[in-house]
Amino acid sequence: MLNAPVLVLNQNYEPLNICSVRRAIVLLDRGKAELLVDGRGVLHTPVATVPVPSVIRLHYPVRRPFVQRRLSRREVFQRDNYTCQYCGRQTKDLTVDHVIPRHRGGPNTWENVVTACIPCNHKKAGRTPQEAGMRLLRKPRSPYPHPYVIFFNRQVQEEWKPFLPWLA
Repeated sequence: MLNAPVLVLNQNYEPLNICSVRRAIVLLDRGKAELLVDGRGVLHTPVATVPVPSVIRLHYPVRRPFVQRRLSRREVFQRDNYTCQYCGRQTKDLTVDHVIPRHRGGPNTWENVVTACIPCNHKKAGRTPQEAGMRLLRKPRSPYPHPYVIFFNRQVQEEWKPFLPWLA
């Protein structure tokens, strides 16, 4: 029960984080947050009965830095919509290709990595697209940082839905 997830909202009701019930109770007890939704019953302590929070709101604003998305094969495939960036074929048999090959000093960054099907990757080999006579469908770029990345692949509680802008 103490490790159950609690939605933490910024002072302006913007979703900020997810913490444990234990951490939420500490924030409430120290006067740093207020309880908005208590949907899970109560905790009994030797001296008091405390409602188990589900959503809390901080009394002060917290500036949240935008975190760049990590460069991984799966993220590159999602950015390119599982489409070869040379021939345009959509398939699940894809590879990651460096536009400027690594052995020529090409960096391992969002701007130098694209999705390629196996035949196109073999055709391009260790050359640049210009040398191989190939064109990119789109110039690779870094995806925009998503402010609500903490909610990806996470179970959203029913009590949280009024506070999540994409679900309301």
